[in-house]
Amino acid sequence: MDYRQSGVDIDAGNETVRRIRSLARATFTPGVLSDIGSFGGLFRLDRDRFQDPVLVSSADGVGTKLKVAFMTGRHDTIGADLVNHSINDILVQGAEPLFFLDYLATGRLSPEVAEQVVGGIARACREHGCALIGGETAEMPGFYADGEYDIAGFIVGIVERTKIVDGRTIAPGDVLIGLRSTGLHTNGYSLARRVFFDVAGLQPDTSIPELGTTAGAALLAPHRCYLPSVRPLLERGYVKGLAHITGGGITENLPRTLPDGCAAEIDRSAWTVPPIFRFIQDRGGVGRDDMYRTFNMGIGLIIACTARDAERVVDSLTRSGEPNAVRIGLVVSGDRAVRYL
Repeated sequence: MDYRQSGVDIDAGNETVRRIRSLARATFTPGVLSDIGSFGGLFRLDRDRFQDPVLVSSADGVGTKLKVAFMTGRHDTIGADLVNHSINDILVQGAEPLFFLDYLATGRLSPEVAEQVVGGIARACREHGCALIGGETAEMPGFYADGEYDIAGFIVGIVERTKIVDGRTIAPGDVLIGLRSTGLHTNGYSLARRVFFDVAGLQPDTSIPELGTTAGAALLAPHRCYLPSVRPLLERGYVKGLAHITGGGITENLPRTLPDGCAAEIDRSAWTVPPIFRFIQDRGGVGRDDMYRTFNMGIGLIIACTARDAERVVDSLTRSGEPNAVRIGLVVSGDRAVRYL
């Protein structure tokens, strides 16, 4: 017996590293001091930019959206979903990304698939100035079904201590502005897949007229990164609080940024819910409250600002390429809950 006969192919692992090394190097920023293949990633902070720097970190995955990638054989967008989700998670505290690490685990390593996944990670990192400084690829035979894998991402960002966004200054009368999502992003896929493939009996390549695309393409729509739109607002000091609308929807995520004594009133008529959510609700017979507690319903990020800054925020978002930002509600007195109008 040897390691390969037991299911682990060291040569495939080496080939995977060879393929992804150039992808990762293309993301390197001046702070990177190590190369791919080191036991740890080295990154030097630019102390000249910050008087009192605070590091912000987060870890996440993309959930059962991976199942859709397996069904379609398309693996080039999942990595970007992971990076964009992670950047948004630290953005809500005012941070910009510094570096990223990934973990890819599979039962049987395919260098081609790994290259596609990491290619998506590297592409998103390059777009947003985030260095991919390391990661881990694990081949674990018998642990995952053939053709399946899991990925996780780990991000570290930085923010000046005086510019941390924590929502503590949010007060009744503040305005809530929603930024549009591109679809489900990376949450709610266990319910969505059940509706699409079990209840409705669709295949990934089934064309859905009301969605204008196939089932697989609709479900693989990328998770947006809101950094380019929000960064100018942070620099101008317009933002009092931010909420990334992920698992739990608006109902569960918006209260996370509200201080004690505050609640939110959301006007559901302020924006048009994208067709994919109406499709899931209608075909699956899903209650409206469950929809808003599971999915983002077309709003991927919520900004809290003062009423006097609201128009400036919308104008800045428009100039940043965010023309569909919309006022969706107000902060009111209450118990850190969301009330829908």
